Amino acid sequence: MVEPAEKLSVEGLTISYGSDVVLRGIDLKVHEHEVFGIIGPAGSGKTTFLRSLNRMNEFDHDMHVAGTVRFNGRNIQEIQNVYALRQRIGVVFPLPVGLPLTIYENVALAPRLSGIRKREDLDEIVERCLRRAALWDEVKDRLQALGSLLSGGQQQRLTIARALSQDPELLLLDEFSIAVDPVTTMRIEDVLRELKSEMTIIMVTNLVQQARRLADRTAFFLNGDLIEVGVTENFFTGNVQDQRTRDYVEGRFG
Repeated sequence: MVEPAEKLSVEGLTISYGSDVVLRGIDLKVHEHEVFGIIGPAGSGKTTFLRSLNRMNEFDHDMHVAGTVRFNGRNIQEIQNVYALRQRIGVVFPLPVGLPLTIYENVALAPRLSGIRKREDLDEIVERCLRRAALWDEVKDRLQALGSLLSGGQQQRLTIARALSQDPELLLLDEFSIAVDPVTTMRIEDVLRELKSEMTIIMVTNLVQQARRLADRTAFFLNGDLIEVGVTENFFTGNVQDQRTRDYVEGRFG
């Protein structure tokens, strides 16, 4: 069997805030065109791990990072243009963060900043991204309305559309369904299944069944340690390496 191409490689990643070590010696690989799930109880380091992948740690001067993260084989710390890195690695946060702009401009802003000026080009990007985020049919007649007037679920999908406007190769999702209803969550999950053919997705979730529905492989974090990584379905059929993984998946703690 041919080994899948590697999109991301993490080696010995240790992250601390002062003397408080949040992550210890994380080693894992993420393949191209997979949904990679990350599960674990609150405080296990999941979000901190996600933030390190496109150097968001640089916003926090108390956060210290050791180890190596390679994206497409290149150490991300050696990439001088961090903004170009963040174009290739998009992020969707737990709560929808809408810019104080129209629906149209929320999606068109990043392409404008990258130099795209023609209205027809921007129109095409906005429609394409809103369609990919399963939002176009709901907002196509009110693109000049403020994005903040949308429902919570629509704002979350707008946030996804905005991330997609830069055509990322890797999409990071941090608890994307925490503030939306179950029906909207299912719609977003359908979107992610389709996006997998175009990009790699890393998804942090506290919902183990969501990981089961979406993730090809899953990592279990606990108290700053990576306990194990494996095919997601194995986590739910008892084929795990560590009893703590089974206990967490079966709801015995967390």
